[in-house]
Amino acid sequence: MAIVFFGDQAPEKIEKDISGDIVSGAPRQFVELMYSGENDTIKSGVWESSEGVFKADYHGIVEFCHILEGGAVITASDGQCIMVKAGDGFVLEEGLETEWVVGDYIKKHFFICNV
Repeated sequence: MAIVFFGDQAPEKIEKDISGDIVSGAPRQFVELMYSGENDTIKSGVWESSEGVFKADYHGIVEFCHILEGGAVITASDGQCIMVKAGDGFVLEEGLETEWVVGDYIKKHFFICNV
């Protein structure tokens, strides 16, 4: 067992392939995975996206997000819509299907757990 201090981590910034999820624009997304445990069923790190509209689904996972910079409008398939900005924290429940509208840029810390 250990304490994993993010300040000591130097993960590679990896660009995600979201070509199949883009609705409009040309968003680019990057992830820095700070932690992966329990046979890769728990993950935490930093994610960022440039301007654009894209879909994201949460089948088989629950994700906690804390927005570090920027913001977005997130609309769920049931019509629920929230605007998130730096400082906001929220949970995306298992099975949720969303559309994200990023006006300029967004950066978040995430914690994902497989269910």
